[in-house]
Amino acid sequence: MANNVFDLTELRKPPPLEDKHVEGLVFPPVALASDADLARAVPRVPLVADAMRLTAWTGTRPVTEHGLLRAADAEAAVAELGLTPSRLRLLWIVAVNTGLLQIMRGTAGRGPLSSQLPVEATLEFWDGVVMDVLDRADANAEEPGLTGSKVIDEHLAETLATIYSVRTGVAAATLAKGILHSHEVACAPGVVELRRLAAVLPAELYEALAVLEYCGLVEQTATGHFRLTPLGVWAVRRDLLREGHDAPTAAEVEVYSDYAAAELVEAMITGVVTPSVVAYWLERRSPESAAHELVQVAASGTAGQRGAVGTILEELGPEAELPVRKALDEPLMWRYAASWLHIRDLPAPPLSPDDHTWIAIDSLAALLYFADAPGAMGSFDVLEAGEELVRLVGEMASADHPDTIAVLDLLANHHGDQAVAKAARKAAMKARSLEAQLTGNAPD
Repeated sequence: MANNVFDLTELRKPPPLEDKHVEGLVFPPVALASDADLARAVPRVPLVADAMRLTAWTGTRPVTEHGLLRAADAEAAVAELGLTPSRLRLLWIVAVNTGLLQIMRGTAGRGPLSSQLPVEATLEFWDGVVMDVLDRADANAEEPGLTGSKVIDEHLAETLATIYSVRTGVAAATLAKGILHSHEVACAPGVVELRRLAAVLPAELYEALAVLEYCGLVEQTATGHFRLTPLGVWAVRRDLLREGHDAPTAAEVEVYSDYAAAELVEAMITGVVTPSVVAYWLERRSPESAAHELVQVAASGTAGQRGAVGTILEELGPEAELPVRKALDEPLMWRYAASWLHIRDLPAPPLSPDDHTWIAIDSLAALLYFADAPGAMGSFDVLEAGEELVRLVGEMASADHPDTIAVLDLLANHHGDQAVAKAARKAAMKARSLEAQLTGNAPD
């Protein structure tokens, strides 16, 4: 804790809406094509078209004990259908897993999937195709991967997420640098290996992108960059949502653009909105205007409202200085305002140790306004046990904050570390005693 800087940003963040153990990323809103247009495009994807041709060619024929085409049949399929040999295994897996083909008693034949699917079923079929594609990138060492490059396969999900985030497209060189950096951080290869990868990765990446084009996920722009196709956007977003990330559509966030600050704050407290909505809301206002509205809400609001406002203000830079500086005149906001200014190296009044403790209590009190306060408390790294937290809890007992006892009870009953919980129970007893003395209700 610096002398005049008290940054409890993590404390003021609302708890995740779903699994609190998932650290979801926030992705920019995307515009999706209509379901009907997407469904019409699915049969035109080269991978899907070839899988359907392979299905028709297969008819009814015996397969290996592993459920694959026999060697002679595989060679014949490649030759007669003009397929790329390295892609045959993926085509076969897609055909079987989606129900185009089925294998019974050692024989492959026409599967249960109808040749005429409604729009919704077509998109579910497409989702299954993409899951099979991504699963090939996760194949074990005994099976071939998707792209032909083990390193690219390992980082395929994040590569697709990167392209998803930039709708105008990303240069292949930028993607290669990102993959190389991620691999260096995750695997710590030696200098020699890193140089080898730097030399071969660009060519391998172009081959991988060609595979992803074949799978209907990416396309090349007129400038030579790579972007997701409309089907790619739909599928990657679906996968991001499955992984617990915040990946809204433009239509989903647009409804909040005209919200007043008080409405946005209430929606945050009740868990209706996600961080992407907040970012979208801020983009449509000047920093000064947004900060002015938010400070007005927090100045007369509850700890929950101050917590939500603090979370939003953390997204703003020095451009919001004037309205935040005016908050120095507000009894319930001046400490937050001073902290905000100090963190951005702007002049502000100093904060005493008692002020730091007050902010800590207020930040924790904000959790009391969430439906799952104990669960929310457990999702903040700043509440990890340690001597610093035990000391802080002890200092809370004498703090001049209306929610002191409620916060200490929350920690006493729900914090996972027994030392912290014990310190909170002791501090709560002391706080109640001090409160009784101040109100004249102390026992004789």
